[in-house]
Order: sequence, then C-alpha cells, then structure tokens
Amino acid sequence: MAGEAVKLTKAALTLDDGARFEGQAVGPLTEAAGEVIFITAMSGYQEVVTDPSYHGQIVVFTTAHIGNYGTNAAVDQAQEVQAAGAIFHELWLPPVDHWLSERDLPAYMAAHGLVSLTGVDTRALTIHLREKGSRNGYIGPWEADPGPALAKARAIPSMSGLDLASSVSCQSVYFRQGAPSREGRPNFQVAVIDLGVKKSILDQLCAHNLDLTIWPGQTPAERILAEKPQGLFIPNGPGDPAPCDYAIKTAQAFLGRVPVFGICLGHQIMALASGARTYKLPFGHHGLNHPVVDSLTGRVWITSQNHGFAVDPQSLPPGLKPSLWNINDQTLEGLEWTDIPAFSVQFHPEASPGPHDSLGLFERFYQMLRAHHA
Repeated sequence: MAGEAVKLTKAALTLDDGARFEGQAVGPLTEAAGEVIFITAMSGYQEVVTDPSYHGQIVVFTTAHIGNYGTNAAVDQAQEVQAAGAIFHELWLPPVDHWLSERDLPAYMAAHGLVSLTGVDTRALTIHLREKGSRNGYIGPWEADPGPALAKARAIPSMSGLDLASSVSCQSVYFRQGAPSREGRPNFQVAVIDLGVKKSILDQLCAHNLDLTIWPGQTPAERILAEKPQGLFIPNGPGDPAPCDYAIKTAQAFLGRVPVFGICLGHQIMALASGARTYKLPFGHHGLNHPVVDSLTGRVWITSQNHGFAVDPQSLPPGLKPSLWNINDQTLEGLEWTDIPAFSVQFHPEASPGPHDSLGLFERFYQMLRAHHA
C-alpha cells in the first residue's frame, strides 16, 4: 500500500557525551529522548519498535535499508509503539510492493507517533556505541549550537536503577485461552505477571495448551496465589530488574510452590529472587543472531535477544546453576534450579530468527507442569 509523500526535515541525534549525528527527521515529529542502543537484526523492524522491552530506548538499526516490506498490524507485539525513537541509514520510502503490506513504514510511524531519523551514518554511530557503551541521547531539530540538545541529552535519567516495567504493564487482569486440550494432553492454568510481555510469547504459551491469566505486574502475590494457578510465567520487559521489587517478591512467593519459567527480564527477576545479582552490560545484546551454547550438551542455538542487563554468574547461590552461555562474550544466558521445578533463559525463544530449535523451551515448561501436577 503506497503512502503519501514523506516530509523530511534536517535534524540530529545528540548523545550525552557530546557526539552528534546528523540526519533527517521523518514526518512531523522531531523530538525524542532515551537510551540509544543498536540492533543487528536484518528484519523484524515492526516487531522491534512494538516490543515493550524497547520502551524508553532509541533504536539504531545497523542494516542499511529498513522498511522495504512495509508493515502489517498482525505482527505488532503490543497495542502501541514502545520505542522512544528509531534511527536508520536509509529508510525505504513509498511505494512498497509486498502482498502482506498494509501500510508503508513512514506512514506507520506517523500514525503511531514514532520519532525517527534517516540518512544517519549508522556505522559510525554503532561503532561509537560499541566503544563508548550505550548512551542517552536526544533527537531534535538541527541547530548550529549543540548546547541545548546536549543539555537535554544529559538530563535523561540513567537506565540503571530505572523501573520501566511498571510503565508498560497492563492495567487490569485479562485472559488468553490455550489451544484445546486433546487426548493425553490436558491444559494447565498459568499466571503471567505482565512486565511488558510480547504478544508472540503469549501466543506460544497458548499454543502449548496453557490457559493464561495475565496480571498487572504490581499485583500482590497473595492475590494471584488465591486463584490457585498451576504455574507462573515471568516474561520480558524493559529497564533495570533490580528496582522491580514487586516482581521479585512475586517470584519468591511462587518458587518452590509451582513450576516457574522466566524469559529475559523474567530470567533476571528469578535470579534476584533467589539471591543472585544483576549488572548493566556495556551496550547490551540486541539482535537476532546471538549464539548461545548449552554447557551440558555443547549444542548451540542462534537466538533473538534484547536486554541491557545480565545475571552475575559469580553471585549464584546454592541450588542455582548456569546452563547456557553467550558465545560472543561469555555472559550467562540460562539458569536451572536444582531442587525445585524452575528454569529461565535470557533470550527470546519464541522469536525464531531462522532456526526454531529454542521453541522447545515452551514444551519443556508444559512437561514440567505435567510432571508436577501428575
């Protein structure tokens, strides 16, 4: 579907260390602020900007051309765009000729209020972020004097210590019905605490015969336990896990009672609930191509990742052991609880960046529930 002519206005990204990158603002909106991170995914741009894990961040796409296959509402991961901004080397301008496209990317961003820059030297910007670490940044109209923009960039709160999960959580409880049970495969009732859960993760849980009750993240554990769920799922989400004390308390209340599975932020929350520590990565892991190795079998998975914090393997208490490692930088990617039915992974197994092998983790959770409630 072809869009209208796109308005481009000279603008710039200013980082809090004084670096400035020129480009052109796409559409009428020209101001955005947040932590600037880069992502190496070559596709899935719509899924990225609607993923609540990117809430409060300006996403730099390292792939040269973005937008060439348009957009389709069916792949949105949340009802609204979550990223604070998007930066491209070259944005594909209308028309778009793809049979699934409902709207070109510039029109989609304008409709959802996403501030973006095109024409940016994203290679130089990515190298800067890789060498200096993720920085806070401000997108604004081009000004000869960078001082005001720099002041705005430096006024942005640090991601460390920032609870963003409560900002993207649902406001009221809702339900998702799992796939119909069949002979020998009953459905189980699972509670999900919403810290920014993606639609595709809920879809996979439902596909594996799990009936879901999705609770606002700050719901007291006692309220959820009163409904007698048979398992707990703790999902992805944005920000620093450490200040999410409400989610940590919920995880503590459930661990050892019923099977618990955590993904991404949920992995970190479960670790904190068990006495481990987390820390901020220099520039995080954002992309569809991160190799993860199983320390027991030696098997390697190519995974989709989006996180800026990690669990410190040196802080693991007894009863908690590492199971998966990132091959690129040896950070911890998976945990096993040795004496209770619980496990977690740092990556997003539902995203299927080509390979589908990590989808088996949802089946593992189902079988854990089945064994526990036999």
